[in-house]
Amino acid sequence: MTERLSRSDMNCIEDSLLQYADWRGHPFLREEVARFLTYYCKAPAQLDPENVVVLNGCCSVFLALTMVLCDPGEAFLIPTPVYGGFALTSHLYAKVELIHVHLDSEVTDTNTRPFQLTVGKLEQTMLEARLKGKHVRGLLLINPQNPLGDVYSEHALKEYLEFAKRYNLHVIIDEIYMLSVFNESITFHSVLSMESLPDPQRIHVIWGTSKDFGISGFRFGALYTQNKEVASAVSSFGYVHSISGIAQYKLCRLLQDREWIDTVYLPTNRSRLQAAHKYITTNLKALKIPFLNRGSGLYVWINLRKYLDPCTFEQELLLHRRFLENKLLLSRGKSYMCTEPGWFRLIFSDKPLCLKLGMHRFFQTLGEEKQDWTEKQLEDALREQSAS
Repeated sequence: MTERLSRSDMNCIEDSLLQYADWRGHPFLREEVARFLTYYCKAPAQLDPENVVVLNGCCSVFLALTMVLCDPGEAFLIPTPVYGGFALTSHLYAKVELIHVHLDSEVTDTNTRPFQLTVGKLEQTMLEARLKGKHVRGLLLINPQNPLGDVYSEHALKEYLEFAKRYNLHVIIDEIYMLSVFNESITFHSVLSMESLPDPQRIHVIWGTSKDFGISGFRFGALYTQNKEVASAVSSFGYVHSISGIAQYKLCRLLQDREWIDTVYLPTNRSRLQAAHKYITTNLKALKIPFLNRGSGLYVWINLRKYLDPCTFEQELLLHRRFLENKLLLSRGKSYMCTEPGWFRLIFSDKPLCLKLGMHRFFQTLGEEKQDWTEKQLEDALREQSAS
């Protein structure tokens, strides 16, 4: 990526790039984003650049959408565990409440896989919210999901969208990991690929380059919505959340280079993700640590509850701190609003040497945890023996 961004075609300084741009983003970038999403989302028809708004990051787009779609105190349904950044940004401006649709790891007749999102769970949470007097305005989804890595099937997506239509809900779908599906047996279905949408005026798609292209420093996020009023209202946030003209030019050139993306970048990136995921999961299997094997994203959702005694969020926090003491950062489940203690998100999208060092520290930390646990059990046993 660094080599591609260093090529001569990226170096352009024109007067127009040094001035204030259209709040929606420069027309040349919005046109390229529309072409890019048409191609990679497999849209049935060319997407309209007038439906595109670009701001400085996907969280900025989400924040703007909550301001436009909600009044203070209104709410969005959000399946959890989920990326914690939404909890922060939903309160920054609009004071929007996020009502959790809690998913659990237990497999049952209706829950055929861990943390499965079903319409039944959406219906139940919606009913409970209404009984409490909540005004639910929308549903927020991430596909592929963060931190679970789930990739929703086309059938499941249609069910979620039809649920939203029944209740006149807006749907915000964050597809920021859409090009980071590295398991070749899994097919990603973008909402933009659907021939017909249940309620197209209430469906709003977010995408950016921070994850799929690993350039979070560019601060780029795009909204695609067929609702002209929503697009116009969100674009007003460009006054304080716009991207520099020079960055917009470079992003446009990057997205235009379809040959490099298809023949160099994406194959290389997916191959590296596959190798890193295999290395990490092989080590997890050796330790008999359960994890979700989903084949997408930059992370794996792992279950460390056997290292918690007792299995509480307080012990989860202590294990998290022990990882930090060993210079290892694993995000704990509580940060993702997970209802079950012991789950952690482990990011594996790094170079082999860093992964090797990281796993060494991981083994070391869990070894220390197990040793302390054994010593504690021995002390408790001796104390009981002395008391008797």
